[in-house]
Amino acid sequence: MRKVLVLEDEASIRGFIVINLERAGYEVVEAETGEEALEKLAANPDTRAVLLDIMLPGIDGIEVCRRIRLSDPHIGIIMLSARSQEMDKVTGLMTGADDYITKPFSPAELTARVDALLRRTGDAPAPPPAESSTELTQPPFRLNTTNRTLEKNGVRVRLTQVEYAIVKLFMENRGKALSREEILDTVWGHGYFGEPKIVDVNVRRLRIKLEDDAQEPKYILTVWGFGYKWNIE
Repeated sequence: MRKVLVLEDEASIRGFIVINLERAGYEVVEAETGEEALEKLAANPDTRAVLLDIMLPGIDGIEVCRRIRLSDPHIGIIMLSARSQEMDKVTGLMTGADDYITKPFSPAELTARVDALLRRTGDAPAPPPAESSTELTQPPFRLNTTNRTLEKNGVRVRLTQVEYAIVKLFMENRGKALSREEILDTVWGHGYFGEPKIVDVNVRRLRIKLEDDAQEPKYILTVWGFGYKWNIE
């Protein structure tokens, strides 16, 4: 059974999330504080995804997200935010979250987002191996599609699974302008409930990791009013 940790300090909201995830077939670990969440995550290393409320007493959800990402780039992270917490959503994504859900949300949206997250992070059965090479080499980058890793000039770049999926899409479409909607459909899946701006935030995060100067990108170029292009000669 797939295990999910839920960090939410409001008991009624936490109960709503837990019961709906359990109905969808998930095993749920509950936490009320950031400190408790980190302890329970350490005690449950087989946890595949975490849902983190942003506004918490003590360690907030963004700090929990940051600490998780320091040790685990692969686990799926969804931030839970109120409609008024726009900057917190962006901060959470820049810290390493894969997605966010705005309160209030329906049971259908909750389970769909968690299902989609686990598909992106490799929890779903892998497709049959392709006949082509397991490596994409476009100097200075080398992407290994078997172990889902990226190197720049021979040095491993730590990527979340969403970041990996975006880079893979870029490298498979070198020189092609990709719309935000195309990136969203490919990486987050058709029928994604969220907003296209999540693409922009992830691209900002990737530029920090991949570019020599994130303010003057030369690999991930913006196609104004459309999307992005992977610029490798």
